[in-house]
Amino acid sequence: MRALVIEDEARIASFIEYGLTAEGFSVEIADNGLDGLARATSAEFDVVILDLMLPRMDGEEVLRRLRGQGFGTPVIVLTAKDAVLDRVQNLNAGADDYLVKPFSFAELLARIRARMRSGGGDARQSGTVLTHGPLRLDLPRRRVWRDDVEVTLTNREFALLEVFLRHPGQVLSQPQLLDLVWGYGHDPGSNVVEVYVSYLRKKLGADVIETVRGGGYRSSEFR
Repeated sequence: MRALVIEDEARIASFIEYGLTAEGFSVEIADNGLDGLARATSAEFDVVILDLMLPRMDGEEVLRRLRGQGFGTPVIVLTAKDAVLDRVQNLNAGADDYLVKPFSFAELLARIRARMRSGGGDARQSGTVLTHGPLRLDLPRRRVWRDDVEVTLTNREFALLEVFLRHPGQVLSQPQLLDLVWGYGHDPGSNVVEVYVSYLRKKLGADVIETVRGGGYRSSEFR
């Protein structure tokens, strides 16, 4: 799958690129609207992530020109504006979805999956069910089982568990988990990761996630 990210803030572009690459996407970055428009119309992409505040050509104009040319690829708009009028204007202009900054990568990925399932783009995915040892996650229905017993998780707990299962055995640091689940703008001094790991252990078993001293956390191997 191919994704085009049109974003001039290097930190945000890198954050999205890292997450999408880990999910199997080939990612291209454009740091201004004019370059983004040219790339979008010169190659095939499965999704476009479009910031609104861009140099050389703003995102709204990029979106209008793309849709005016019959560009049918799903476009997810990123913006710091959260007023209802702003959302309505961009959806009316042809955006498929709208994400307000700061956002978590888990939420962005869920929006991308939803757009692909709706038929707006190439629906190739690496499967809709994740399994790891006794754990099974049904991604579209947001349901979780351990040893065939269903467990109810909150949206944030589900997102955190999904990150661990998509990176089996990989040590993930607290800053990485904050970025992927809570968003790049979250307080790096927060203990929210520790709190939610504790929630998952209580609901799914203490053996689900291992603490790696000085490193972070990783999913258990379940030998």
